[in-house]
Amino acid sequence: MIKSELVHRISDQKPQLYGREVEKVVNTVVDEIAAALARGDRVKLRGFGVFAIKLRQARRGRNPRSGATVSVPEKAIPFFKTGGPMHERLNPRSAGEGSEADQHFSAHICSQGAEP
Repeated sequence: MIKSELVHRISDQKPQLYGREVEKVVNTVVDEIAAALARGDRVKLRGFGVFAIKLRQARRGRNPRSGATVSVPEKAIPFFKTGGPMHERLNPRSAGEGSEADQHFSAHICSQGAEP
């Protein structure tokens, strides 16, 4: 989905808002996230995820065309990590599945004669 599609979907869901207002809000949010990352800050949106910067250290590389060794400078790479609720939404567990701890706990309870 591109930004204009996001604006359109929000406008459809909130007909009381003008499309230009929604576009300004979306642009402001994106600009603020970018500005925070440029300052080296992390942006945490609870339930959604965290935007952060990872630094890739300087290294020596090779020019694939000539094979010559080149110096690759340090660079900042934007990084996004999903939050727990978003991860669950993208990777729902099917019925009966659970973590090892959940399965161990259920097995322990069942061995004592109780229903899980």
